[in-house]
Amino acid sequence: MPLTTTDAQHFSDSHRLEFFIDAVADYAIYTLDADGFITSWNTGAEKIKGYVASEILGQHFSRFFTTEDQANGVPTEMLAKAKAEGRYEAEGWRVRKDGTRFWSNGLVQRVLDRNGVLLGYAKITRDITERVAAHQSLLQSERRFRILVDGVTDYAIYMLDPSGMITNWNAGAERLKGYAAEEIVGQHFSKFYTREERAKGTPLRVLEAAVQNGRYEGEGWRVRKDGSRFWASVVVTPIHNDAGQLEGFAKVTRDITERRAAHEALRQSERQFRLLVSGVTDYALFMLDPNGLVTSWNAGAERIKGYTAEEIIGQHFSLFYTEHDRAAGLPGRALHTATRDGRFETEGHRVRKDGTLFWANVVIDPIRDERGELIGFAKITRDITDRRDAEIALRQAQAQRVHAQKMDALGQLTGSIVHDFNNLLTVVESYVRLGKKVGADPEMKRATESVERALQRGTALTRQLLAFSRKQGAHAEVVSLAERIEAVRGMIAGSMRKSVKLVASVGPEIWPVKVDPGELELGLVNIAFNARDAMPDGGLVTVTAENMLLSSDDNAAGLQGEFVALRVADTGIGIAPDVLPQVFEPFFTTKGPEKGTGLGLAQVYGFAQQSGGAVTIDSEVGKGTTVTVYLPRADMAVAAQSAEPEQPASANVVPLRTKGRLAGDQD
Repeated sequence: MPLTTTDAQHFSDSHRLEFFIDAVADYAIYTLDADGFITSWNTGAEKIKGYVASEILGQHFSRFFTTEDQANGVPTEMLAKAKAEGRYEAEGWRVRKDGTRFWSNGLVQRVLDRNGVLLGYAKITRDITERVAAHQSLLQSERRFRILVDGVTDYAIYMLDPSGMITNWNAGAERLKGYAAEEIVGQHFSKFYTREERAKGTPLRVLEAAVQNGRYEGEGWRVRKDGSRFWASVVVTPIHNDAGQLEGFAKVTRDITERRAAHEALRQSERQFRLLVSGVTDYALFMLDPNGLVTSWNAGAERIKGYTAEEIIGQHFSLFYTEHDRAAGLPGRALHTATRDGRFETEGHRVRKDGTLFWANVVIDPIRDERGELIGFAKITRDITDRRDAEIALRQAQAQRVHAQKMDALGQLTGSIVHDFNNLLTVVESYVRLGKKVGADPEMKRATESVERALQRGTALTRQLLAFSRKQGAHAEVVSLAERIEAVRGMIAGSMRKSVKLVASVGPEIWPVKVDPGELELGLVNIAFNARDAMPDGGLVTVTAENMLLSSDDNAAGLQGEFVALRVADTGIGIAPDVLPQVFEPFFTTKGPEKGTGLGLAQVYGFAQQSGGAVTIDSEVGKGTTVTVYLPRADMAVAAQSAEPEQPASANVVPLRTKGRLAGDQD
């Protein structure tokens, strides 16, 4: 019988439905007859179950159940419930063709004809193994998290709903706050705040800030169940669902009362230390960063260095060193040594803001953090200029005393020797006079003259030794240095080589002095000849004088009062520092044999001492020597000073050619 239009349409719709069902690959969609035997099978069923249609059609659907479920009648019960209720849905393990299991979500739908007679069942199965595994993993994770949170006792960790009501409570919260979960869940978290904070609306502002900024963190006083207070560190984080809606807040609170107390104690200690450091004015106490930049500055540093904190902080500490020390790299070496050895200490010149120098004792200590990393340096500087000056003055006084004792002992010894020697010369002189009277023989006359010349040299030597020992009778008189120097200038100039130039510059304004004129002239000759001999290649000898008012602190000799400083300077080879202290000793000479007696400067020393003054010598190898004789100002004016010398004392004197050596050439 041919199909009606309605039947054809129905057939076409059924065919189209089967096509769509077969195209669904993520769901196993198949039908069962009233007894549970499979009557249709889609592509999704083949993919999930592993059977092709030819293998499974006509088989009972119970084969997809585990042995345990089959034994417990689960397939039959499922069909019975679907028949009775119209549908049945369940989850459970199902078995594929290869025997592997998967977790399925299954729906059995009852199918009736138009008359309500049961035709069979439609079955839809989905493999949700991965979703279930993920869900189980989440549940396990949440379980572990709950165990972890409940196990934390140092932090109060709990949840709030969007209005601030407490929804859960961990063991740490109970220990910290004092409330059991049964007492506090459902209460508002504002009860942990002080009355003052609640009055100011702080709890509400905390939640608003957490929502607004995604997090709130702060510190403050909180209240326990027993009313006691503790200082808390608080973090509040808003919790949103997948739709972005606020579901509540996670709140973590920690009791940091002890840490805060320790921090406050540290701050107080640091404050007291800063007050202490700031109050120290005798020491410059300041900090440097690892590169040597100044980071702190106390009142003592300002007093000693001259800089205010605003002027110096941020500047490099090498600013306090002399230009020479900076060029030599001393600042960098100081920090390197402190870093390497754990400490650096030294003394040396440092520079104030105004450019003046002071002698400093410096200590630098490296500062390290808990990990041992260098974070800077502590620097202590003390101005010890006065102490150093006192030590230098003491050493000089001791050296002068030792030198004076030595020279005095030499003077006494020399005086004793010269006394005996002079007696011998007197005997010789008497025989010379006798020989002159009786000796007419030319041979005798020549011998007598030779002895007489030797006697004269011995007499001159005796005179110099007596001058050193200060036992020679002084014939002091008030003299003008300008006149005396001019008188002896010609003799000195005549003994100089052509290559040596003599310049005398002593004006009439120089005070008169009371000295033995002969000893003064002899001393000038001795100094000038030493200057000449120190310039084998030529040079310049300068004679000058200066009126000076001395105090005991102004000069190494400790003189005090009005003095004339008579200076003879040369541009010669100079005297080595280790030799300089010995030059005034009798018989000491740096010249070769037969070139000097070593008594020239000894005579100058004796003359200065006998005149009530002193003599000093300054020398630098390669640059020259200056001998300064200090002579006290005379109490009376020099008579007849109106006459002018024939040649000005300040005129340069060009030395004449020396016709012969002067007798008594000295060292």
